[in-house]
Amino acid sequence: MKMGRVINKSIVAILFVVLGSLLPFMAGMAGAQAKQEAPKPEAAKEVAYPVGLGNEVLFYIRGPVKYIGPEARAKAISERATRLAEDVFLRPETITTADDGVTTDIVAGDRIVMLVTDLDAQADGRGRTRQELAKEYVEKLRAGIEQYRRDYSRKSILLGLLYSLIATIFLVGILLLIRRLRTRMDEFITARVAARIHAIHIQSLEIVRAQRIRALLLEGVKVAKILVVILVLYAYVHTILAFFPWTRGFAGQLLHYVLLPLAIMGRAALAQVPNLFFLAVLIVITRYVLKLLRLFFAGIEAGRVTISGFDPDWAQPTYKIVRVLVVAFAAVVAFPYIPGSDSPAFKGVSIFLGILFSLGSSSAISNVVAGLTMTYRKAFKVGDRVGIGEFKGDVIEMRLLVTHLRTPKNEEVVIPNSTILNSQIVNYSTEAKKQGLILHTAITIGYDAPWRKVHELLNSAALATANILKEPPPFVLQTALNDFYVTYEINPYTDNPQAMLHTYSELHQNIQDTFNEGGVEIMSPHYTQLRDGNQVTIPEEYRPKDYVPGGLRVSTIAAADSVRKGKEE
Repeated sequence: MKMGRVINKSIVAILFVVLGSLLPFMAGMAGAQAKQEAPKPEAAKEVAYPVGLGNEVLFYIRGPVKYIGPEARAKAISERATRLAEDVFLRPETITTADDGVTTDIVAGDRIVMLVTDLDAQADGRGRTRQELAKEYVEKLRAGIEQYRRDYSRKSILLGLLYSLIATIFLVGILLLIRRLRTRMDEFITARVAARIHAIHIQSLEIVRAQRIRALLLEGVKVAKILVVILVLYAYVHTILAFFPWTRGFAGQLLHYVLLPLAIMGRAALAQVPNLFFLAVLIVITRYVLKLLRLFFAGIEAGRVTISGFDPDWAQPTYKIVRVLVVAFAAVVAFPYIPGSDSPAFKGVSIFLGILFSLGSSSAISNVVAGLTMTYRKAFKVGDRVGIGEFKGDVIEMRLLVTHLRTPKNEEVVIPNSTILNSQIVNYSTEAKKQGLILHTAITIGYDAPWRKVHELLNSAALATANILKEPPPFVLQTALNDFYVTYEINPYTDNPQAMLHTYSELHQNIQDTFNEGGVEIMSPHYTQLRDGNQVTIPEEYRPKDYVPGGLRVSTIAAADSVRKGKEE
């Protein structure tokens, strides 16, 4: 209850503040309207041009003088009146009339301000003589000059600055009050009102949740705050403009400046109601057509709908293409009904945007075409391990413009589709799910090791490796008979290409362990002399316990010669 009373008091306070801010504005508008409407004649048949001084209209000119038209006369008289008002030595009472029998001159000392003719009196339409009309103009000129000098006096400017400062302080106070009131209202809705809000149900079906109603209330408070702030700011700007003579004319027209565009847009909107209705119907039809297409292609993707020769992986890309075509067709149909579409400006902007799009999207379009081509080529799909050019990794995302790969080093690589289309693609996952992907690694062993034993050791190492299939079994190829060693290649099968690096690493470890246990050295000899007296390269834990390196036999040249001669005898 206490919070409610506070809110009620705050509402009353802000209403008084807003009304207080608007009172000067409303009074100023009424005064300005009265001043502007007072000099206007009743239903003048001729065009009248105002003679103004500062922000005030003194009277209207309707007739020419000799070769000078009424518009030029009004402008010239306004300029002369301004010069008189700015002349500090001129006293308004020195402005008088002088009649020469044909025209009545309004003069200020030796300066002629304007001529009043019989034609002016007739055009005035109030049955006055030339002399009477001239005297009326003199009185208005005197009053206008006095008002002009009061408005542009130093005292008036200083008062305007003081009033502006007071209005600014007043504005800050109002905005702080509005902010505080908004906070209190939010707290009240959250703490009190939200507890009493219940969801809207129709039988067991929940139509609107309570949280949604609470959010709508908070949003309503926010919108109300914005409207009040706009109203207060409008009153503030109008008041500030009215304090200074240079901007006082804009203050009277401020509301007109705001309402005129709204009125123009409102009339244009009313004129376009039939077209807008057609566009609304077209949008609804297009939306439901797209929903139907999405359900259809979702059924193809899920396997509920089958089309001969159409791969389910093509469902989403095909839906995107069809969606673009449907939207483009709807746009073509809707174009003549768009408000302003027949204007030269609209057509010019459309042509400019079309040229800009054509010049700047050539590479993008090539990437889009490449992406669609790859989709229907079935080169790869999301989740496949592929090699594209110098990059190798898993496909994590396929878009119209680019394809994203994640490398085994957890790097994300973005490759343009046009680059992929022109590159060699290796897919490691396509056959891995069917027959298995063949991994391969090569070792070189000397000719002194029996090849059958090498085959056996390699197969044993492969079968002991994780992610290697038992069926089909691995096989060994002897790929080269080099000068001093043989190249053996082990080819095991795997169904997990994503773990390729770890599988290779474990396979190499198992090959080392298996060959060490089998007593076969993994080395590539590059010599022809037999090794004598050197320790084998097998690790110590794999050697026999009684292993002793062979002794080094040394023979002299003389001994060798005697042995050779003995053999010859």
